[in-house]
Amino acid sequence: MSEFGPGWPAAVPVQVHGMDADPIFVGEGDIDAARALVEEADDAELFLYPGDQHYFADSSLPSFDPDAAALLTQRVLAFLSR
Repeated sequence: MSEFGPGWPAAVPVQVHGMDADPIFVGEGDIDAARALVEEADDAELFLYPGDQHYFADSSLPSFDPDAAALLTQRVLAFLSR
């Protein structure tokens, strides 16, 4: 987080969603940054879905995972309605 500023803004909640075997999210270290963000932020959640796709929520792509996308959508809508 220090790369972009002093830290995550205290009053801003955040969610991070990714697949647990995604070679980009996991393999390139984004998951470590997400875990650090969740540790640092006052209101943060990290959601990991089983699978290895990066664009799993885009129904126009072959990587689409309907079950993971539905759960992601449910979680985001609940987050936005808080």
